[in-house]
Amino acid sequence: MINVDKIGEFSPEVIETLNLDIPAGTAIYIGESNIEHMKNRHKREFDKYYSRLPRIISEPDYVGINPKDESIEFVKQFGKHIKLAIRIANDGEYYARSLYMITSKRVENFIKDGKLLPIDNSENS
Repeated sequence: MINVDKIGEFSPEVIETLNLDIPAGTAIYIGESNIEHMKNRHKREFDKYYSRLPRIISEPDYVGINPKDESIEFVKQFGKHIKLAIRIANDGEYYARSLYMITSKRVENFIKDGKLLPIDNSENS
């Protein structure tokens, strides 16, 4: 049996900002293969930020949809900008797929290009 954990859910603010056609509270999961992928591809970020995945999801600074693979991206600044990519799986569920650092310059460019949108988390603070 594959171990899968719920790590968060889509907030009404994220759904509205990205115009997603899903109900508020739709779960976001992480499975063993997702964890292995993150560890193998971005070990430093994984070690430092894995425990913060629920916060990245519940209190993102920016969100966006990657036009290449249609993953939903959550970006949170912890001194450095950390991006968490979420993808829909064949079973219709949403899974955390990647976790890595992006530079402030890339964040600025993504905002300028409309690929990342600021999100107001004042109600969550």
